[in-house]
Amino acid sequence: MFNNTVYKALSDENRRKILDILLDGDRTAGEIAEHFEMSKAGISQHLTVLKNAKLVYTEKHGQYVIYSLNTTVFQDVLKWLLKFNKKQETASTPREAERRDVKGYDPT
Repeated sequence: MFNNTVYKALSDENRRKILDILLDGDRTAGEIAEHFEMSKAGISQHLTVLKNAKLVYTEKHGQYVIYSLNTTVFQDVLKWLLKFNKKQETASTPREAERRDVKGYDPT
């Protein structure tokens, strides 16, 4: 299961952009930094948060550290979120069904 460090990591737009970059394949910190207008130290801090949340793996190749996505954590988050969708679809009491029909309620 995942913990609150995952939510903290995902709450930042720059970290989400790093994850999007890593969707295209493994990258070094320098390659990731090319996509940003911030210092390499700033990128390093974001990568550390992602690593502590276990959203990325690191592997040392000589003098380079290669970053890659840990899809297992994303699968755990998705499973947890889908439980709410399933609960809503199977509303068994009138009150639960009523909540689905509230004007302006959009679970997506």
